[in-house]
Formats: sequence, C-alpha cells, structure tokens
Amino acid sequence: MSRNFSKALWIVLLTAFICISLFASALCAESRQKLVIFHAGSLSIPFREMAKAFERRYPGVVVIREAAGSRTCARKITDLGRPCDVMASADYTVIENLLIPKYAAWNISFATNEMAIMYRPDSRYAKEIDGQNWYRILLRKGVEYGHSDPNSDPCGYRTLHVWQLAEKYYGMPGLYGKLKMGCPPRNVRPKETDLIALLEAGQIDYLFIYRSVCLQHQMPFVKLPEQINLGSSGLADFYRQVKIKISGKTPGSFIEKPGKPMVYGITVPKNAPHRNMAVRFVAFVLGPEGRRIMMRNGQAPLQAPKATGNVEFLPPLLRSLVE
Repeated sequence: MSRNFSKALWIVLLTAFICISLFASALCAESRQKLVIFHAGSLSIPFREMAKAFERRYPGVVVIREAAGSRTCARKITDLGRPCDVMASADYTVIENLLIPKYAAWNISFATNEMAIMYRPDSRYAKEIDGQNWYRILLRKGVEYGHSDPNSDPCGYRTLHVWQLAEKYYGMPGLYGKLKMGCPPRNVRPKETDLIALLEAGQIDYLFIYRSVCLQHQMPFVKLPEQINLGSSGLADFYRQVKIKISGKTPGSFIEKPGKPMVYGITVPKNAPHRNMAVRFVAFVLGPEGRRIMMRNGQAPLQAPKATGNVEFLPPLLRSLVE
C-alpha cells in the first residue's frame, strides 16, 4: 500500500513539474520581444537560419517570419497597415516603388540571384532539356510548366522577362506569346515557392524559379544563358530592352517593370514596433555571419551593399556596412 502511494505521489509530482516547466517556458516565450519580418519566399531558408542565429545572439528576442511574394509583403504594410520590423524583398525596386517615401525612408540592396527552371528527375523530357532547347521542350504537347503571379511576386514578372529576352536571344519571333499561352492560369500561384508542391506532386513538370531555391531544395534545374537569366550586372542594357506591365500602388493603376539584373532589397518600415532591434537584424544580414548564411544557401551577397532612398535617415549602425 505504501509502495503504491509513493508511486502515485511520484507521478503527481512529476506531472506538476512538467506542467510548471511548460508554463514557465510559455511565459518566458511570451515575454520575449517579437521581431516581425516580412520577406520574399525565396529567402525562407536563409532567413530561417538567420533567425535562429540572431535569437542565439539576442536571447530576449523571438523572430516571427512571414514569407510571401515581395509585392504582397509590401501591401501588408501599405494596404493592411500591419506592423512590421523588417521587410526584405526579392526585388529592391518593390521597396522603392511601393514603400518609399511614405512607408519607409531607405532601402539597402544586399544580394543577387538568377532565374532557372526547376524540374523533377521524372519530369517529361527531363533527360533532354538543357539551356538551349528548354523552350522547345516546354512547348511540346502534354508538358506542364508554371510561374508565380507577376502582380504579387517579382519571380512572376521576371519569368515573363525571361520569355521576352529568350525571343530576342534565340531569334524566335512570337516565342513570348507561345510560352505565355502554354502556361494556363491553374499553373500560376501567388509566390514561386507555392509551386514547388505542384512540381513534387507531378501536377507540373517545370517551374520558373530562382537558382538559389533549386539548390536549397536539392532539385535538378536548367541553367539558363546569362543573356536571359537576369543574373549578370554586365548585361543590364540587354535586359532593359524588355518590360512588363503590372499593378501599381493604387487599385486600377499600373506600372511598367523593365528587365534588369536581380538585386534584393531590405528596409525597416516606418511603422516598425522594435526599430532598434530591427536595425540590428539588418546589420546581421549585411554582416559576416549573414553573408556566410546567404552563400551557404546558394545566394551571393553583394560585395558592396548599396543604400538608396532618403539615406540621411540611415541608422548609424548601418552606415559603415553600405556604400
């Protein structure tokens, strides 16, 4: 009897200890400063690593990340008025066009990328496709390919830039129209990473996406010629020959997006609840550890990050890290 009572008491005490520990952990997490970051879907994996490293450096902080198309991220701030500490875009011009000057003062260009075509080993004609015949493969009967929404995500309008540039580079009049017609609305999603699930499920064979995302997911991909992959700063004049019309700042308005080399941007919005810590996170992204994380995930940081916008408002901590 005594033994049974002792066992029961031990179980009660252990249960109480576990409950108290869980409550204490929850209370501790609740008391930590929440740093909210809106970022491009293509930054999900490197920013997940950065968030963990940043939390280790600042134990009183918990990083809350929300991945979406970069233009969708911007509209969470402009249209929905949602508080955000850091906004990181796959295209620095999203911050320039949609946030500065009303919602953000400055913008820092910090990384590059290039367009590629992701596929599965068993995608239709996977053994044949390469950087020169990809458009012929995509236009074959039964082949399904997709891209993200140009009005939500830079990868979407960059895909259309690639198609327009391919028409010029390969000397194939009408190629852009054929590629656009061959991609039905069901194969267009809000952000490029949404389509990876469709690719893995076999619903599409090919996906226009960033090279870094292909490497991060260890998926095979077609490396496109630099004349069309938007990854070369030396080909800016050639890229500039093409343009896409997308939705503007206000409903019913439009802006034209010319082709240009890929450059990612980052800022601290004016409505940031935790401005000082947000600036520290941006400094972390631009600093040695952040740069190593970007490189490890197949995405090259800029050798010299550049600040634009109202640079007189750039925090002192960041001035030494940019041009």
